[in-house]
Amino acid sequence: MTFRLGRRPLLGALAALPAPAFAQGAARPITIIVPFAPGGSTDVVTRLLAERMTTLLSQPVQVENRPGANTVIGAEYVARSRPDGLTLLMAAGTTLTINPVIVPNLPYKVDDFAPVMLATTFPFGIITRLEGGPVDVPAWVAAAKARPGQMTYGTNGPTTLTNVAMLMVMERLGITMQDVTYRGDSAQLTAFLAGDLDMLIVAGSTAQPVYRNRQGRLIAWTSARKVDSTPDVPSIAQYAPGLDVLSWFGMLAPARTPTDMVMRLNAAANEALQDARIRDRLTTEGQFLAGGTPDDFATFLKRSDEQWRPILQRLDVPRN
Repeated sequence: MTFRLGRRPLLGALAALPAPAFAQGAARPITIIVPFAPGGSTDVVTRLLAERMTTLLSQPVQVENRPGANTVIGAEYVARSRPDGLTLLMAAGTTLTINPVIVPNLPYKVDDFAPVMLATTFPFGIITRLEGGPVDVPAWVAAAKARPGQMTYGTNGPTTLTNVAMLMVMERLGITMQDVTYRGDSAQLTAFLAGDLDMLIVAGSTAQPVYRNRQGRLIAWTSARKVDSTPDVPSIAQYAPGLDVLSWFGMLAPARTPTDMVMRLNAAANEALQDARIRDRLTTEGQFLAGGTPDDFATFLKRSDEQWRPILQRLDVPRN
């Protein structure tokens, strides 16, 4: 699902909502919490948007990383923050799609947040070793079936969306592999390059450099459609018709944040997403740009839950 707003409505929204909407903290920066370690896809998206939003809002917008507990630490922090428009969360699919289903006693719920804007959706890249690894999906399936449960792939944890994505793909292809947990995509990549892993399943910010630098073979994206920046790489739907496994990044505020603040943030975030430099960077990394209104994002979250909840309940996803 992709939402887009025209440039004039965005600029009009920014102009129509006066600076006093943030009068209580006009001298204080807006902080966007990233619930992951620095350097990953979420961090990249957030810092790009924050830099542009600083200019658009005439107010500092900074990024703070609060990783841990499968994004729970950062998300809980924002859920408990004052609803003053100064503390935001850049959530991912793990935060509000996976955790509410599989984490017992989760210290936050979807209703603890006010949706601001869905930034992007994106598939994961499936990567094999350049030397000696499967050259395409059929070769991967053959190799995995020859060594059931023995081939390894890296994830950021058994309950993260990368692992769930791989479980879905393996289920459709009729294969099994062993997941190995690392703290972040960079740690996975280091292990992969050292020969400690057979495969990777990672977001585009990691997959694309590996592909371009010939450090590994990108054999498929987990989306139903191809990624424009890699026209020679097939989508997984070519081998598993109808399969479309996407995650997302979206900006949220604490619940009860005043509507005028949410709308001003939404207008700035949408305008930032129109910046050519940001659009080029994100599309190059294999992301599908979204944008839209807070209501659009709320609808997306509801549909995402309806899509993923039965899948998570069916698959053998470990419970935290």
